[in-house]
Formats: sequence, structure tokens, C-alpha cells
Amino acid sequence: MKNNRAALRYAKATLSLALEQGNAPAIEQDMVAVIDVCSTNQNLIDFLDNPVVSIQSKQETVSKVFSSLSEGSKNLISILAANNRINLLNQVAEQFVVLNQIQQGKQKAVVTSAAPLTADLEKTILGKAKELSSATLILSNVVNPSITGGFILRIGDLQYNASVVDQLDTLKRQLTKTNNSV
Repeated sequence: MKNNRAALRYAKATLSLALEQGNAPAIEQDMVAVIDVCSTNQNLIDFLDNPVVSIQSKQETVSKVFSSLSEGSKNLISILAANNRINLLNQVAEQFVVLNQIQQGKQKAVVTSAAPLTADLEKTILGKAKELSSATLILSNVVNPSITGGFILRIGDLQYNASVVDQLDTLKRQLTKTNNSV
């Protein structure tokens, strides 16, 4: 929990400075690259979390892995290293992207479905999502066969559950409640 709060503070400070300097799009692009590398490389995450490895070694490694970052992103890495928080790099990157998208009036909508979305279903879900949020939505699809059918839509902290599993659970609760009251 503390790490998430610290990552959020670093992301907010970086975004504030980036907006002031006008380089927020470049830093967001860098942060997306950091997220992509970290999501596919658990060894890097483990290395950054390792308390035995020196901060200098961590900073040098991150600088080599992400050699094409903008100056603002390199400054963020230097600050994280100086404060012994370089292990938060991935979390800061994730928070920065979310905060910058909110700043631009964009919001991520995650649709969990049993199968990949068709174009028609995507339009239908996007219509439902626009009822729930006035922001420009960026739709991403997560496939989870365990929901059997339907979909679960998450926009920020809002959730719209139209999955078959949820409908069956609701029906089960109603039947159990009806049988217990008879």
C-alpha cells in the first residue's frame, strides 16, 4: 500500500512538471515503454526489488535498458534512484499514464469477456460505457472464459457486470431467498 501511495506521489509530481514543461506526451510514451518492458520481464522487476543490489547498479541497468528515454524520464529515474525508490519505476509509470490520460479527458475502460470482442459487440459495449462516463474512453478487452458469457465492464472504480455467471448467481440468491421464506 505504501509503495502505491509513494508511486502515486512521484507520478503526480512528474506529471505536474511535465505539464509545466510541455513534455507530458513524450514522458507518457516513455512510461508506456517502461510498462511494456516490465510486464514482459519479471527478472527486471526482481532485480529492482532486490535489496542486496546497490542503487548505483540498479540505476545503471535501468539507464541501459531504457537508453532512449526523454530527458524528463531520465530525470525521474535519477530522482527515484537518489531516494532509493527505483524499485517503484513500473508502478510510477503505470500511475503516470493513468493520471496523464485523466488530465487529457481520457479514461481506460476494461471489458472482460469469455471470448474476444467482435466489432458489433465492441460498439454496443462502448455505447453502454459512454452512459457511465463522459470521458473519452480507451477500450481494452481481457478474455476470461470463466465468466461463461456476457461481459464485465470496468471504468475507473465503476463496474457493470453483465456476465452469465453473475446472472446465474443472482438467480441462485433469489431462489434461495424465496425457498427460505416459504
